[in-house]
Amino acid sequence: MSDFYKDSYKIRKYELFSLSVCNVGHQKCDPNHHWGPGVKDHYLIHHIVTGKGYYHCNGKLYTLKTGDSFLIYPNHEVWYYADKENPWEYSWIGFTGNDAPSILKATRFTPSFPVTYNNIHSGEINQRMNQIYNTRGNDFINSVEMAGYLYMLLAIYMREAENKNKLSRKESYVIKTIEYISSNYSSPITVNDMAAYVGLSRSYLCRAFQAVLNKSPKEYLSEYRIKQACYLLTHNEMSMIDIAESVGFENSLYFSKVFHKQMGMPPTEYARQHKTSVPREA
Repeated sequence: MSDFYKDSYKIRKYELFSLSVCNVGHQKCDPNHHWGPGVKDHYLIHHIVTGKGYYHCNGKLYTLKTGDSFLIYPNHEVWYYADKENPWEYSWIGFTGNDAPSILKATRFTPSFPVTYNNIHSGEINQRMNQIYNTRGNDFINSVEMAGYLYMLLAIYMREAENKNKLSRKESYVIKTIEYISSNYSSPITVNDMAAYVGLSRSYLCRAFQAVLNKSPKEYLSEYRIKQACYLLTHNEMSMIDIAESVGFENSLYFSKVFHKQMGMPPTEYARQHKTSVPREA
């Protein structure tokens, strides 16, 4: 019997104009789970309970793990999928309403950076999502109860934003560097470029990455580029040279070597195995 499962509930009607739950659920994904590319007509927050996965949005790739969250904005094309070795398990809440935009502006989510890392209130986020799921239903009282818990859930993300300034200096530098990488990975950037962007010495930035992520900035950049390459290999008909250049490698042979080391197979074999139709799950 499979350990993977999905529990979801969709609301048939939205009674409240200020803030209403559209859907809520929890899923333990199998290693082949994908969603997208596609768009939603409402806001949708996923919070990772365990495991690891990847979120593509606005041409950027985000690697997410336990305690992280990602937000899908309405009418933004996105794509997300589970890690092959350590597939994620997550809860999600979809919502709409007049209050949603202003509340989300007070969180750390933005259209240009729709993720939050290492949520210090992760346990409380899980609790609120479970409460929303447990009060699900299509009666008016259900709508009010779910909206109440949703307000409390979003308030947690607002508190996270207030705590952003309380992050350790190393965490703040790492987050800023990750934002830089996600915007510039296709260019031939170096660790010195990253250090200059955040105003640090190369050695201090490397120590910060080791302390926060247990890897070097160079390793993070390489992993980020290869994950972007995985997406291009399975969703485009580009040549290997073009893909290598698109993710920041000037030499396609070196790209193939790095890809093989990280993914355990050549890029051509990865494309052959994974270029299949993508299931569009809710």
